[in-house]
Parts: sequence; structure tokens; C-alpha cells
Amino acid sequence: MFDLPQLRCFVAVAEELHFGRAAERLHMTQPPLSRQIQLLEHAVGTQLLERTSRSVRLSVAGAAFLREAQAILRHAERAAELARRAASGHLGRVVMGYTAVAGYVLVPSLLNAATTAYPDIEIVLQEMVSSAQMPALAQGDIDIGLARPLGAQRGVRHQRISREPMLLALPARHPLAGRTQVRLQDLAEQPVVMYSSGEGRYFHDLIAQLLRPCEPPPRFVQHVGQTHTVLALVRGGIGLGIVPASAQHLRLENVVFRKLWRRDAVADIDLYWREGEGNPAADVIRDFATKVWTPP
Repeated sequence: MFDLPQLRCFVAVAEELHFGRAAERLHMTQPPLSRQIQLLEHAVGTQLLERTSRSVRLSVAGAAFLREAQAILRHAERAAELARRAASGHLGRVVMGYTAVAGYVLVPSLLNAATTAYPDIEIVLQEMVSSAQMPALAQGDIDIGLARPLGAQRGVRHQRISREPMLLALPARHPLAGRTQVRLQDLAEQPVVMYSSGEGRYFHDLIAQLLRPCEPPPRFVQHVGQTHTVLALVRGGIGLGIVPASAQHLRLENVVFRKLWRRDAVADIDLYWREGEGNPAADVIRDFATKVWTPP
């Protein structure tokens, strides 16, 4: 069987129709070039070049072989280029986990910016709660994750990439809707839709800490896992809700948002990745998200 160096030798001679010029083009001398052509013809089983002391021309078989040889060399170079791009991380596939709330603004912004900067990297989105992203990272089901702060995780590194204020969500006709800002103490004895301590643990703990000084405390009328469910219950008049500011983009009818009188009423989103990540494309997207991209 012939190899790529033999094909390169043949194509050079076939295009130059001159052994001297072909040898110069390939940066080699004529004797080894002639030997490569002989080995190629032996492997193919027929004469490809008709040569005399004065001229070189393609045989009928050589003309047919030339087209395929040129295509093989183009494909080989393309394959090598793709391999180099994949190794550098500029070509590949990245599975990104994200929480539902991150999907409102953060994920579309990052996805648009990253795919514009790296069009040959395919980013596959996988929605999941924050706590589910850690085992998914460990098992290789996702390459990176956008999640709420979960503390130190073995074999996983993280960096904060977004911080947003928490807002009070309430029915448009609620008495507190007439204010531009609401004190947490004003929620005393108010019905509040709370996040569950399981699926919505991050927000549950955050809101519980914020409301701890309230006396008397609010009345938690429901515990749910997702922000969109909190807002649906607010719209239905079940209670008030404390949600991240990005939830405003859901634009639910009859639901308004008001600022809270607490500077520390903020929610973070961290980017998580495995230590010693073996996917170069994931490294590229991670670096882009943490060093180049500016969150909205």
C-alpha cells in the first residue's frame, strides 16, 4: 500500500511534469523522488508516468489517479488541521449544565458570545438543579456547570461569574406594590411563597437568613423548588415571593417587582469545572466565561 509521502511526490511530478522542478518543490534530490514514484507505481500495479530522457507526461491511469491523489492529500491536510484545532480547544463539543434561573438571561448571553467567538465549538445545554450538577461533573455527563454556590467540592473548581439582587415579587394590586423599595420587616405576617429546602436549597437558606430578624415572621404558605413556580403562585394571589432579579424577564401578567432595603440581598452564580479537565474545548469556554465575557 502507498503512503502520503509517495502521493505528495507523485502529485508534485504530475503537476510540474518535470522531475527536477518537482524535486526542488519538495526540497529533495531527484534519485529519492524517482524511487518514491517507482514504489507508488508498484503499489498501484500500473504505470502512472510516461517518461523519456526529454519529457514526462501522465499515462491514462496516471491522469485518473492524480485527481484522487489530490483529493486524498486535501482530506489528509484537512484532517490534520481539524486534529490541531481540536487539540487546541478551538474545535469540539462542550456540555454545559445550568440552573433554570440562569437560563433566563445568563445562559443566552454566554451562549451567543461564546458561539460567536468560537463557532467550531458546539455547546450543548442541559438544564438541572445546582445540586445535581456536581455528580454530573464527576461522572463526565457535563463538562462545565452554571450553578448556585455549593461550597467546596472535591475534584471540582469554581469561580463566581454573576451576582444579582434579590427582589420582592408581589401581585400588582398588593398594598406594598405602591412602594419603590420594601423593608424586610414589612413582610411580617405576610403570606410568602418559600423555596423548598431540597430542590431550592440555596434560595431557601438565603431567604431564611434574610427574614430571620422579622418579628413576627412571615407566613410560609407554600414551599416550591423553582422560581417560575414561585411567580405563578404570586400571580395567583397565594403569597409574595423573594426571587432573583433575572426572574423579571419571565414577564408574568399581574406580577410586579420591588427592591429590598438590604444590600446583602444578592444571589450568585458560579461556574464549576473538573480539576484536570481533559476536554480542551471545555477549557476554552471556561476561560472565555471567566476572563473575557462580561455578564449582562
